[in-house]
Amino acid sequence: MVVRADGRLADSPMRPVRCEACGGQVEVRKSSWDQTSIQWHADSLRACGERRAARPGAGPNGQFFRGCAALRDSVRAAAARGEIPIQVED
Repeated sequence: MVVRADGRLADSPMRPVRCEACGGQVEVRKSSWDQTSIQWHADSLRACGERRAARPGAGPNGQFFRGCAALRDSVRAAAARGEIPIQVED
């Protein structure tokens, strides 16, 4: 069996995006308009009010968190401005 190297991050590295609501910065990569990969950092976890307000529940960090609407809007705006390349246009 031949294993093909995954070059997605080399071809399109994650880009920094700052949330327009809280100022927290994350790393982002968009495979399409509907799919976004986000890498949170400790400072952005602390800054995000929506994440802090998530109710306790199951999950790797003990919180039920579907995502931050303000960050989603910031990422979408950055993509629309061309700051984050979209890998596959829908």
